[in-house]
Amino acid sequence: MVSRELTVNSSTGLHARPATLLVKKASSFKSDIFIEYNGKNANIKSLIGVLSLAVTKGANITLTASGDDEVLALEEVSKLIDSLQ
Repeated sequence: MVSRELTVNSSTGLHARPATLLVKKASSFKSDIFIEYNGKNANIKSLIGVLSLAVTKGANITLTASGDDEVLALEEVSKLIDSLQ
């Protein structure tokens, strides 16, 4: 299992379009990937789960991946979150 802390820089946080992009990217990996925000966890492969966290701009989140491709999955999902505007 690997994890990483990030700050969300997207102007809308992880809502609607950014969340959809995140779910698509995460779904391409075999590993289980979770996001933690304000003490709550959600599977990144679940759009409703990600949206239910209501992650806002400037939020500090923790990503955790576990599985065969966990390192690559965490790296790619982190890059996507960093690139969101």
